[in-house]
Amino acid sequence: MTRTYDNQSPTAFQRVPEYKREDDWIRNMLHRGQIAHIASRWDLQPFINPTIFFYDEAGHRIIFHSNIAGRVRANIERHPEVCVEVSEFGRLLPSNIALEFSLQYRSVLVFGKARVIEDENEKRDVLHKLIAKYFSEMQIDRDYRSATNKEIRRTSVYEIKIESWSGKENWKDRADQSGEWAPLDERWFETY
Repeated sequence: MTRTYDNQSPTAFQRVPEYKREDDWIRNMLHRGQIAHIASRWDLQPFINPTIFFYDEAGHRIIFHSNIAGRVRANIERHPEVCVEVSEFGRLLPSNIALEFSLQYRSVLVFGKARVIEDENEKRDVLHKLIAKYFSEMQIDRDYRSATNKEIRRTSVYEIKIESWSGKENWKDRADQSGEWAPLDERWFETY
């Protein structure tokens, strides 16, 4: 039987409470995460978009960009409510129980409202911060030129104001095993 989620925060329940992580862990994960999956919708049609992103801790927001026109922008302009997922994966975890097979993972879910950043100076500033996240050794005006006004105008840059978030980590060395079944051969732990 499923529980009711009516009138609940999207982060109200976690099935395995010991996997829950606190705010500092979540901030760290958002700083180091490489890919975000942004979930939006067009009326009843869900849509998910993988993208690079920048977590602006001071503004408690996530920044990303896309083309000036397209599904992402249309969805956000129509329904600004979004969900963001950032995750890391480790080893696969075999078990001698079918429902205990697992994998090592760390994940963050963010819920908030997105908006298009219109101010060209702000767009340029956050795009430079986005580049700096992934190419920290490179310097603007030394290794690459800044975006021109024309380029800035044909780019959509978004901010997601974070309303709630949750973090979760399962990085066990092994999945649970049952004493009611023959133990797994060690080779399975070495293979995965």
